[in-house]
This record gives sequence, structure tokens and C-alpha cells, in this order.
Amino acid sequence: MVSASSEAEVRLPGDVDLHARPAARFVRMAMGFESSITVAAGEREADAKSLLAVLALGARRGTSLRLTAEGGDAPAAIEALAACVAGLEENQPARDRAEQPRDLNRVG
Repeated sequence: MVSASSEAEVRLPGDVDLHARPAARFVRMAMGFESSITVAAGEREADAKSLLAVLALGARRGTSLRLTAEGGDAPAAIEALAACVAGLEENQPARDRAEQPRDLNRVG
């Protein structure tokens, strides 16, 4: 069986740093693939399936990321991860959840 490889370059959205929440979303997606996947920012390279390694890249808003995958599902992995990076958003779900119970208490 021949192992496929695939590569893509994608830019972090202008309002997103690759910190805990966005990095966790990216890593969870990467873990869904069997291929070996790396992500690089500048000269730094990390295992895309390791949250600590991805966080250590220190990728900030607008940073160009190079995605590389090696394995049977490499093309699908790169396509999905490139879309994941492009769709990352800064959000504050913790704040939204904290406000929700107060709103419900006012109703009841």
C-alpha cells in the first residue's frame, strides 16, 4: 500500500490567536485522521495531534500555517484541517453560559 502525502498553506483569521480553545478544536479534528499530521508556523513545527505542541507554536492572528500529512487519508485530513483553520473564531462561550442562568432565573 502506497502512503499518500498532502500539504497546504492556510492563514489564521485576522482576529484569532491559536490559544486553548481554537487549538483544541484544531487538534480534535486532527486526531480524527490516521495520517501523521504536522503544522508549522515559520520555522517551528508541531505534531497536529498534540495540544501542547500546537500551543507552543505561538501562532497569532494572520499567521501563515503550513499543514502536512502523510498517510492514507492525508488529502482528506489537509482539506478538513485547512477548512477548520479558516473557520476558527474568537468566541466567549464561558461568558455566554454564565449569563444564561441569570436570564432563566428572571423568567421563572
